[in-house]
Amino acid sequence: MRLRGIVARNLRRLRSTHGVSQEELGARADVSGNYVGMLEREERSPTVDMLERLAAALDVAPERFFDRD
Repeated sequence: MRLRGIVARNLRRLRSTHGVSQEELGARADVSGNYVGMLEREERSPTVDMLERLAAALDVAPERFFDRD
């Protein structure tokens, strides 16, 4: 699996585990919910800064986006 897919899968899993909608996560990270959806569908690649913002919004370490399990 490509790295973009790993990040997308982990973003979706972490968001779901925390019970947060795409819109709510977007609001917390100061982006649109549509953008969060594009990241989850692998239509966009997040920057390192965006991964840090999303991690902070989910209260997880940014490294969690790279888990391969």
